[in-house]
Amino acid sequence: MAATKNHDYHILPPSLWPFAGSMAALFLTGGGVMWMHENPYGKFVFAFGLLGVLAVMFSWWRDVVHESRAGDHTPVVQLHLRYGMILFIASEVMFFVAWFWAYFANALFPSAVESIGAQWPPKGMEVLNPFSFPLLNTLILLCSGTTVTWAHHSLINGDRKGLKTGLLLTIALGLIFSFIQAYEYAHAPFSFSSAHGTEESPANVYTSAFFMATGFHGAHVIIGTIFLIVCYVRATKGDFTPQKHFGFEAAAWYWHFVDVVWLFLFVSIYVWGGWGAPVHG
Repeated sequence: MAATKNHDYHILPPSLWPFAGSMAALFLTGGGVMWMHENPYGKFVFAFGLLGVLAVMFSWWRDVVHESRAGDHTPVVQLHLRYGMILFIASEVMFFVAWFWAYFANALFPSAVESIGAQWPPKGMEVLNPFSFPLLNTLILLCSGTTVTWAHHSLINGDRKGLKTGLLLTIALGLIFSFIQAYEYAHAPFSFSSAHGTEESPANVYTSAFFMATGFHGAHVIIGTIFLIVCYVRATKGDFTPQKHFGFEAAAWYWHFVDVVWLFLFVSIYVWGGWGAPVHG
């Protein structure tokens, strides 16, 4: 009788994954910093951390799925999961606010940065054409927001085919976005690091702010695509019902967040931030 559960909460058993995830993230970020500073072991530490993060994601999500199937996700638990996801997205919003702040601080007060000639973008720099690949990627993400919403409504109405088709289209659009951004980076008229900057491909505070803001968004697109792939695999296995589908809902929320951040990036960094500067290509 002492062990009888008489509440709606889920008391989690001890788990290794929070500690393993923190260590993997430490190796990932530490290795990334080492790699940027051209440490010969940096790329290996980064790769080890990346593999660790992916392994923890897979293992932890697998445990959460098992808990859901076992009936541990009661209405009270689902409500708290929603609160947790909302707080997580709020923290992500503040993360991007920091990058926007760094960008606008230099863009609005360029006279405070002597190294760029008190001009924004720096004098003589070519910028990316906002109405080329950036506009195409904007349309792709807007379409992906439509397809993931279609998948959500299909799920609510019991249309399993529409759910899987919408998810597949969203995943495909996310992958296309990532490939286009990688191509754009490879052909950008400026460099990320001053160590690789040249007269033809300069590196300065503008290029750092550009790559950090858009690059972290690109990383979030990749993470969101992984979320959606997991949801698609679960959907093919019969998971998610019209009444119980928080895993999919959380992934959809995250994807819409990524869409909205990109709209701000496109307008402020690509269009407004490069206004009046020579356009590459």
